Amino acid sequence: MDGTSATSSAAWYAQLIKPFFAPPSFVFGPVWTMLYIIIAITFGYVLVQYLKRRLPLRQLMPFALNLVFNAAYTPIQFGLKNNWLASLDILLVLGTLVWALASIWHRARWVAYANIPYLLWVAFAAVLQLSITWLNR
Repeated sequence: MDGTSATSSAAWYAQLIKPFFAPPSFVFGPVWTMLYIIIAITFGYVLVQYLKRRLPLRQLMPFALNLVFNAAYTPIQFGLKNNWLASLDILLVLGTLVWALASIWHRARWVAYANIPYLLWVAFAAVLQLSITWLNR
């Protein structure tokens, strides 16, 4: 995204009606930075275990899908400026994360525990996105 598109997207997002509990924009960068570090470590561990044939594909799959849906969110929300599709996507991020953590629980509980901040943030983000979508329908 070039500077003009980023400015246009920021202006579009700024004009949306948001619920009272929406955090200021500057909060998102540091939170996601911390979460991406957690994701890199834990999801990387799951990938390495799969590559070493210590985990089956069915346990890797929800982690991989979560990354796809997570990566799709920003282009959908800020590129397409589509709140409805972004709402569906954030629910898919949440659903695949719950699936991933449930699937790894018996093999590597630390992965599930380490992802609690990610789970809490995505649950909050889903409520926020659904609220924004509803308020701007």
